[in-house]
Amino acid sequence: MVDLFWDKVLVKNNKDRDELDTEREIILRLQNRILMLFFGSGDCERCQEFAPMLKDFFKKLTDEFYVERSAQLVLLYISLDTSEEQQDRFLKELPKRCLFLPFEDPYKKDLEVMFEVEDVPTVVVLRPDCSVLSPNAVMEISSLGTHCFQNWQEAAELIDRNFLMNEEYDESKRRSFTDPIRRQKYKVEDKKKKKKKEQDGEEDDDDGGGGGGPWG
Repeated sequence: MVDLFWDKVLVKNNKDRDELDTEREIILRLQNRILMLFFGSGDCERCQEFAPMLKDFFKKLTDEFYVERSAQLVLLYISLDTSEEQQDRFLKELPKRCLFLPFEDPYKKDLEVMFEVEDVPTVVVLRPDCSVLSPNAVMEISSLGTHCFQNWQEAAELIDRNFLMNEEYDESKRRSFTDPIRRQKYKVEDKKKKKKKEQDGEEDDDDGGGGGGPWG
């Protein structure tokens, strides 16, 4: 993911339009994340209709009002607007935590060709290694809402590095999306350890427990 944007300037959709313009900032923001590339335009009626759904989807996965910890998800708007003023107006309809490329950046067209975008709105979902998880998730987001993120996370085999076990949380709150996978993994490892311990115990019994040696 970082390789795709390491030499680019990404802009935060906030009041100050803060820029991520160093490799370190890009890495911190994009590494080990699922990335949604939203190709759209303010003069597209379907984009206007989809924008509130996308904004709600993203907020419910990243806003602390809805979740205890933000999902490993980044939204990047790839503007196909005809003017910077049109882009600025449409950005007001998108989440403040999303990113966008500067209007004059020609890399937007490169991305459009790279991911074979033929129509808008299009949401290309990328794994952390930049491989395509979904070429267009617009229908999936519209029909499944936030539930589709769990599918993406499992398909991407995303390491949940934000997962922290807190004894003050009740069981339902402290489960991560990858918790069932993690529990199954540990369950298998525990069985292996138990079996090894039983085997080691049998070997101890054979070697020293019943006078089996020549001087026993």
